[in-house]
Amino acid sequence: MSKESEPAGELPEYAERVLDVAEGIPRGRVMTYGDVAEWLEEGGPRQVGRVMALYGGAVPWWRVVRADGQLLPGSELRALDHYREEGTPLREASRAADGHLPRLDMKRARWDGQAGTEAHK
Repeated sequence: MSKESEPAGELPEYAERVLDVAEGIPRGRVMTYGDVAEWLEEGGPRQVGRVMALYGGAVPWWRVVRADGQLLPGSELRALDHYREEGTPLREASRAADGHLPRLDMKRARWDGQAGTEAHK
């Protein structure tokens, strides 16, 4: 479907699905772009990243992340504030790390999308 054929103000169906997943990620947990695509059984990491870049501002965007745990370039400090407030597991940065910013501890922070963990927006 081309942009011209979409009603004004209406999200593409795939974008709505991606944003629904982002909203369901519990506080203090994250999913990678690839995890979201796999969960939806559609698209890939780049498509999810594009949706988040275009439409993610109204959802907890900081919970959809890069697989390597690096903080989103350009939004590192805002994301870090959210991670600290939510208790998201972080790994302290080495002195050699760019900007000395921590990374997400993906082993502990990654959420598999399974029920049993109550989601909080």
